[in-house]
Amino acid sequence: MDKGRPSWRRHCLGRLGPARGRWSVAPGAERSPDPLPDGGTARRLPWRSTLLIAVFVQVGTRFAAHGQPDRAALDGVAEFLLLAGSLLLLVRHRFPRAVAFGTAAAALLYLGGGYPYGPVFLFVAVAYFAAVMAGRRVAAWSAVGLLWAGHLLVAHWLYRWLPPAGDGAAPWGQELIVAAWVVAIVAASELGRVRREQLAHARAERAAAERRRADEERLRIARELHDVLAHSLSVINVQAGVGFALLDDDPEQARTALTAIKGASKEALGEVRQVLDTLRAQGRAPRSPAPGLARLPELTEQAKSAGLDVAVSVEGRVSGLPPGADLAAFRIVQEALTNIVRHSGARSARVHLAREADALRLRVDDDGPATGAGSPGGGNGLVGMRERAAALGGEVQAGPRADGGFTVRATIPLRGSGGTGGNDGGTAARAAGEDEEESA
Repeated sequence: MDKGRPSWRRHCLGRLGPARGRWSVAPGAERSPDPLPDGGTARRLPWRSTLLIAVFVQVGTRFAAHGQPDRAALDGVAEFLLLAGSLLLLVRHRFPRAVAFGTAAAALLYLGGGYPYGPVFLFVAVAYFAAVMAGRRVAAWSAVGLLWAGHLLVAHWLYRWLPPAGDGAAPWGQELIVAAWVVAIVAASELGRVRREQLAHARAERAAAERRRADEERLRIARELHDVLAHSLSVINVQAGVGFALLDDDPEQARTALTAIKGASKEALGEVRQVLDTLRAQGRAPRSPAPGLARLPELTEQAKSAGLDVAVSVEGRVSGLPPGADLAAFRIVQEALTNIVRHSGARSARVHLAREADALRLRVDDDGPATGAGSPGGGNGLVGMRERAAALGGEVQAGPRADGGFTVRATIPLRGSGGTGGNDGGTAARAAGEDEEESA
């Protein structure tokens, strides 16, 4: 295509802009909370869970105190420590490190006061879990480690100087139970963290896959629009020039040119409408079939109306091709003939189709020479041909001949070509990238 003209593919992608319609995020879809400077997340304070934990700790501690008459009686200091440790959980998502150390300190002061054992470790466990889930693992481990070390000091050394009076060293069997609870809390927190990371990774992969599918669909639509409009507008441009030149001298021939313009524009509108219907269909099947080699006679007639005689030769049966291969072959031939009409001085072209066991091979030749409008090997038309073939695992080779003509050869595999012939965005993107310099 003409290097001086804007890329229809780039133009269409630009007009489509950010993904809309079925590509956009549905209203009300869950969004990730905004991160805060301290690494927490912007969410509402967990009042309900914190209140539930506070009530459970208060009631459970009072209930456990009845079975521990040798421990210090619950007083205002104990109530304050239990309440403070529970209320710290309100900001556990925003300040996970501070809450982890704060709850550990509250629990350690409670144990140092000689008060009864009970669910005092619950708010420590919840704070530890929140810190691990927030990625503050070192802080969580440090807080639990300090609490455990402080409990050992209180239970086996500092008990001599701490209430209650006459208290003895705690049995080591009790420390094994505490160690088992600590290990259980650590294991549960780490499992929760791993599971959350797996879910986040899966969501990211799904979002990336959706973006890739949207990009591939936009690329496919842009490519279809480019092929349809480039061919039809080329025919219309040539016929308009003929009609304008013959308007006074040969009105009948001018009428023929206008008839050709009307037919080409009608066909272009129909194909553009079909492409745009895929945007409105929201995943439903299109109402009209995609073009294929069965419409090759129409294509040659349009080229003939533009002053290009096309000779078609066929080896084997080219009907009944897989949909993807059929569409790709038609578009490649269409683009090749469009390039000849626009960029070559040839008045004849040859299209040869050969069906083999596992592939369709096609060749389009013209005798040239190239005109000043640009080389038929430049522009984005050739890139589009290669993208279509590469999406099906095939290839396109094109270049000038020694005698001044131009040849386009394409090989399209027939196995695995049941799709639309253009949805393999990764392969197409690689093919486009390889040809970027040549098509610039």
